[in-house]
Amino acid sequence: MSAKLPDMQYPYSRIFLHLSFIFFFAAVPFRANANYMQQTNGKKFVLVIDPGHGGHDPGAIGSFAKEKNINLNVALAFGRLVERNCHDVKVVYTRKKDVFIPLKTRADIANHNKADLFVSIHTNSLPSGRIAYGAETYTLGMARTAANLEVAKRENSVITYEKNYQQTYEGFDPNKAESYIIFELLQDRNMKQSVDLAKCIQQQYTSCGRKNRGVQQAGYLVLQRTTMPAVLTELGFISTPEEERYLSSDAGVNELARGIYNGFIKYRRMYGNTIAAELLPTEKTSIPEVVPVATGDTSQASEAASDISPSSKDKAETKNNTPKENIPQQEKDIVVQQQNGNNDTAETDTSRPVFKIQLMAVDRPLKTGDTRLKGLKGIEYYRDGNLYKYTYGSSCNYTEIRRLQKQISPKFPDTFIVAFIDGQRTDLAAAIRKSKQ
Repeated sequence: MSAKLPDMQYPYSRIFLHLSFIFFFAAVPFRANANYMQQTNGKKFVLVIDPGHGGHDPGAIGSFAKEKNINLNVALAFGRLVERNCHDVKVVYTRKKDVFIPLKTRADIANHNKADLFVSIHTNSLPSGRIAYGAETYTLGMARTAANLEVAKRENSVITYEKNYQQTYEGFDPNKAESYIIFELLQDRNMKQSVDLAKCIQQQYTSCGRKNRGVQQAGYLVLQRTTMPAVLTELGFISTPEEERYLSSDAGVNELARGIYNGFIKYRRMYGNTIAAELLPTEKTSIPEVVPVATGDTSQASEAASDISPSSKDKAETKNNTPKENIPQQEKDIVVQQQNGNNDTAETDTSRPVFKIQLMAVDRPLKTGDTRLKGLKGIEYYRDGNLYKYTYGSSCNYTEIRRLQKQISPKFPDTFIVAFIDGQRTDLAAAIRKSKQ
């Protein structure tokens, strides 16, 4: 459903201003779409990677991290993967250090290098007190929801750091809803390719264990000025404490970079590029070990936790239970029924996929009775690099685990399903196919 713009008087002078703005952008030259589907002889595929913000523009700010640094870290890690594995690709960065680059210049860099693809990397944020998880990827278009419009306003507000931005962007005001009407009239010349790339990236985020917030549309100036397929991806929410720690961790940076890289490879295969590069495993070095979270028997919890060699401090925290009265009674009494036999099936045939509901990822084990667990019993976690990823439920039946996910959604609305084979995290779509065989 489209976001409803506020009622307003729209003088003819303002209409003329926006039409001038449209013609200004329409004058940017572009190449035929066929150029993006097939390489010319001897020409390298050109990928432009755009780490958002930088220099005196920090982007969104968390409790300790800044968006500009997260964007740059993931962008450089993504670029290194491409350079290491795709020798037929030339990687161009709009910035490789902490400097401010105007939006117009970012697009000009891509156009000047005759890029085949443009990927802009950003980090999401919400007002204080609001919590959200997951990644989403945008293509150019009119924002269809108020939330998407707010994201576009925030990202486009970077132009106010530029001198004479009113003249450069023909009177475009990033903070006024009426300015975005132009994106209803403009069509992305490379819409199909852009959407396909966005879908590929989102699918790979899911394989990495990220909550999939989907492919969206919004009026981003940096995408509008590029002449090739282009996307803007929002890695996660710096305003959510767990997400901020994840986005700032080495494990998080590498995981996100692998997700974007694998999406890039899948996109190139989709459009007929013959390349030797393979998809990277989403869990390259981590073999998750499932460990029960204590729900009352602390001795059993301590014994299980020792299997993954936590620090002595973590062991002490596991033994010192949070008083039960700190858990609201109605949450402590939550009991979610699972079908009998699911775990037995998983144990007797380790080659069968096992589906679980991932609740959250944190950088240290949660104490027994932590309010973030909301009193739910039977929660487990597994180690993935420096992160502890908490799951609930275990079934070889994907439909059953989906039903279980829906049952706990009032308490955990941002969960997603992950899959394991023989204790190893695996691609969810592949696991679903295998479970049906």
